[in-house]
Amino acid sequence: MTIAGGERERAVYEYTERVLALIAKADVSPAEASWITRETVDGFRDHVNPGFLEYRKATDAREAGAVVEWSDAGPNSYRDVAGRKYLDCLGGFGIFNVGHRHPKVVKAVSDQLRRQPLHSQDLLDPLRAMLAKTLSMLMPPGLDFSFFCNSGTEAVEGALKLARAFNPAKQTIVAATKGFHGKSYGALSASAKAEFRRPFGPMLPNIEHVPFNDLLALRDMMTSCRAVGEDVGAVLLEPIQGEGGVNIPDDNYLPGVRALCDEFGALFILDEVQTGMGRTGKMFCCEHYGVAPDLMCLAKAFGGGVVPAGAVVGRREVFSRLFDNPFLHTSTFGGNPLACAAALATINVLIEEQLPQRAGRLGAHLLAGIRTAVSGHEELVADVRGKGLLIALEFRNHATGFELGKRMLDRGVLVSGTLVNARVIRVEPPLTISEDETDYVCQALSESLKSMAVPVQTGA
Repeated sequence: MTIAGGERERAVYEYTERVLALIAKADVSPAEASWITRETVDGFRDHVNPGFLEYRKATDAREAGAVVEWSDAGPNSYRDVAGRKYLDCLGGFGIFNVGHRHPKVVKAVSDQLRRQPLHSQDLLDPLRAMLAKTLSMLMPPGLDFSFFCNSGTEAVEGALKLARAFNPAKQTIVAATKGFHGKSYGALSASAKAEFRRPFGPMLPNIEHVPFNDLLALRDMMTSCRAVGEDVGAVLLEPIQGEGGVNIPDDNYLPGVRALCDEFGALFILDEVQTGMGRTGKMFCCEHYGVAPDLMCLAKAFGGGVVPAGAVVGRREVFSRLFDNPFLHTSTFGGNPLACAAALATINVLIEEQLPQRAGRLGAHLLAGIRTAVSGHEELVADVRGKGLLIALEFRNHATGFELGKRMLDRGVLVSGTLVNARVIRVEPPLTISEDETDYVCQALSESLKSMAVPVQTGA
């Protein structure tokens, strides 16, 4: 075969041919595994971001050594290029609620891929309409309209724009400290970690923050904003703060926020990107508290761990600001047929296999086992908390948590920290995890803590 182009194009063609041949393989040889590992470490160092090599628990950039994932290994595990298996207790930060490569989700995407992977952008695409109707049937009453996108960040961006368009006279948005909503400018403006915000200059104006789980602080902020003519148009919260450290509110908090929003004429936006789709023991976390928001953001597990997908779902009157001109807020790939097929199959699986209920049951079992495992290690572990299969261990300092993650990985269990609270390790497995697997997690945790006889003193 003759390849057109110069020497550069031929080199690119040969390299991509080699990579494509590897992609086609279910398993690789030891020599291929060594090449993949070296290329991965070198590629991150030279072409992605060398900083990532410092934050991976099993990476040695100097010796080009790393745990390089290669395939899923059943619904709840990964396998690396060397054939080692790791139980997934990170869940892609909450992506794999229905497990890895669930057959029904993969089939829906494969079937759609054979027929039409992306839509025309001009003709009406049926799966978008069908997914929107499905969400209307599934959501708390009144959340009847959907806008589809590709990520949680985009979902938050859409919700912020809808809120400001809904009432132009009320432009202030209130979010919570320790909250995390994404890293684009709007979502980052609502997020609350200074380290993520400072390098990028001024954030969007008229976005304020109050402590999470503090109704008095929220009332004071809304009252003050009204007094100076900068009325609050929306309150944006996670029902449980995921990246903030799995911070669980008092039972009266979300109902109290709903009441304050009604009193001040503000929209209530819930970011259920991490807590939604069954993670906490209900289909949506807000159902634990009997609260319906005006807008809800979904992503992560929404695409079934197969296709990136996100959504903003809300009340008709809020979405009506886009009815006269539906092109005010759009997304080229949002609501594409592959993503819609994946989301429809995901919802079907969550209901068919009763995975929200399973998350509640196994979450309680796992939480109890973790508390038993940490008993006697209070010099290392400050707190254990969780709801459903969203569980956190908070350590006395962040270095101890990072070391625990490495020792768990040595025992074949993948866990990771949270982005806003570095002292917290999350345990967030697929909702398909078995009871035996949860017991092994607790065993690995117990062994890891026992091996850490002396607390790591560095860090804070």
